[in-house]
Amino acid sequence: MDSYEHSIYIASIAKPYLVWFEDDWVHDDVLHTHQKGQLIYVERGFQYLTVNDKVYLLPQNHAAWIPPNAIHKTNSHSEKIKLMIFFFDIDMDHPFYRQVNIFSVPPVMKEMIKYAGKWSKEEHEDINETTFMHAFLYELPQFAKHSLQLHINLPDDSRLEKAITYFHEHYMDDLRMEDLSNLSSLSLRSLERIFKQKTGLTLNKYQQLLRIIKSLELLSLKEMTISEIAYNVGYKSLQAYTNSFYSVMKYRPSDFRDNFLKHI
Repeated sequence: MDSYEHSIYIASIAKPYLVWFEDDWVHDDVLHTHQKGQLIYVERGFQYLTVNDKVYLLPQNHAAWIPPNAIHKTNSHSEKIKLMIFFFDIDMDHPFYRQVNIFSVPPVMKEMIKYAGKWSKEEHEDINETTFMHAFLYELPQFAKHSLQLHINLPDDSRLEKAITYFHEHYMDDLRMEDLSNLSSLSLRSLERIFKQKTGLTLNKYQQLLRIIKSLELLSLKEMTISEIAYNVGYKSLQAYTNSFYSVMKYRPSDFRDNFLKHI
C-alpha cells in the first residue's frame, strides 16, 4: 500500500481511533498527510521522520507524535524495523496535540501500547477499544512531558545546498568553516548568518547535532562500545562525546543504553 492509498485508507476509517501494528514496516518515502493525529512507536530499529520540512530521528523505544494535517514521510535506515502506529481523531485543546513531539516511552506507556495490539487493524468500533484509546490519548502530554526536540531543518535556500551536503558527508571530520564558505561562494560571515536564519542553528551546533543523531543510531544497534561510537562520529575522546551528548539529550549515552534499551 503506497502513501496515497494509505492516506485514503486511514481517511475511510469512521471510528475515532485506529491501531496498526506490523513487523518489518516498509515505507515508500513519499510525503503525505492525515486528518487524524498520529503516534509512531519504534519497538525495534530506528526511524527517520520528515515533518513540515524538519527531519527527526526516532530511536527504538521512542515515540513520535505527528499532529493532524502535518505533511510528513517516514523512512528507515535499519535493516529491520518494528513500528506500532496509532491514529486519533483530535478534539482536545492541549498544545501537545498541535506540534511534533519526540520522546522516550516510559514503562507504563509501553505496556499500554502492547495491550492495544489486540485491536490492530480492526476497522469496526469497539467500545472497549474506544474507552481505552481515549484514556491513552488523554495521557500522552504527560508521557511526553520531557520531549526531545531533536530535529534538523531542511533549509530551502539554494546557497546552502553544497554546505549541507558536505556537512552530511563529513560530519565526523574536523571541518574548517572557511572551507564551507568557499564551497558556498559566500563569506564566512554571510554563510553563518544565512545558515542560522534558515536552520535555527549555528554551523558548529549543526555538526554537533548530526554527530549526536548518528551516535543514537549506533547506540540503538548495540554493535559498538560507547567509546567506539564516540570515535566513529568524530569525537577525540569518550569524555568529549559524553559531554556533547549530555548537552543535547540531558542524559548520558550510557543512560540511553542502560535505561532506554535494556528491555528491547
